[in-house]
Amino acid sequence: MQPNQFSLETAQRLAEKLNMPLEHIMHTPPHVIMAKIAELEKKQENTANEK
Repeated sequence: MQPNQFSLETAQRLAEKLNMPLEHIMHTPPHVIMAKIAELEKKQENTANEK
């Protein structure tokens, strides 16, 4: 399996935002990363709506 084609900067931001090691970001399938991002955004949206 080929690593994701993210730039280093993008991979670092994703790793920080998703609280995942950089190595996992580079080798996790893109659809899984997108699902995690959607889940994180949904949590943030729910938190913002509660305030």
